[in-house]
Amino acid sequence: MYDKNDVEVIGCEPLYQGFFKCNKYTLKHKLFSGEWSAPIQREFFERGKAAGLLAYDVVKDKVILVEQFRFGAMQSEGSPWLFELIAGIIEEGEDAQEVVKREAFEEAGLVIEKCQFMMSYLVSPGGTTETLDLFVANVDSTDVEGVFGLDEESEDIRVHVVSRVEAYEWVKTGKINNAATIIGLQWLELNRKNGLNI
Repeated sequence: MYDKNDVEVIGCEPLYQGFFKCNKYTLKHKLFSGEWSAPIQREFFERGKAAGLLAYDVVKDKVILVEQFRFGAMQSEGSPWLFELIAGIIEEGEDAQEVVKREAFEEAGLVIEKCQFMMSYLVSPGGTTETLDLFVANVDSTDVEGVFGLDEESEDIRVHVVSRVEAYEWVKTGKINNAATIIGLQWLELNRKNGLNI
């Protein structure tokens, strides 16, 4: 099986540097024949690492979802206001669990003491370097409501408390159409009866 040692990065050309950055790489890699490829170029959106949290009320069997505008969803058939997990970017020196705890408070007013790691996955490895670490935490959904977010980040985030059954139905009907939320809710369906460590 091939690994990172079977790739040679020949060059990296910066294309854009803003809130995110984009680079053009020249590289070659081992082929399944055992030979090396000719040099190829790939442009990559350098997003880094992020972390997401599925806030789940075990007692009431409800999940906390946040709703916010996403310009990237403008080309989809549905609304660009998406139902999502709580999530945020992991900054240099931060721990993924610290990030989801901070974001839970900023985006939904939730104080998280303990969370369980679900998985880490590549968001779209054909065009971005972004990975996402997913967690689940047990919360009390009583009186969880309102609009949250940081003004300096232009956030306008509405909190929803939804039964687990209805949220998963939204996955099946396509009302929830973003990867992190789909993966998190599917993970919950597969694992909730096995005893969550939350």
